[in-house]
Amino acid sequence: MITKPIKLLDVVALMVDLPEYNLCCGQLGTVVEILAGGSAFEVEFSDRNGRTYESLGLRPEQIMVLQFEPVPPQKTPEMITA
Repeated sequence: MITKPIKLLDVVALMVDLPEYNLCCGQLGTVVEILAGGSAFEVEFSDRNGRTYESLGLRPEQIMVLQFEPVPPQKTPEMITA
């Protein structure tokens, strides 16, 4: 699995249920702020009309960055023979 750093404006999916905020695993949000040097992220959750219904700080293990382009295959080093 390729892990890329989480960046500002990345679209992310929630990986955990947060019933105290009425959020469940799979809901989509946008990273709007990088907190604590990248050890937390402010994620904004909006409805289809763009209205924010929740914004909260989350740890990297609570979110997954969504990919919109194909991921190139990992290159493996070539074996060199003498």
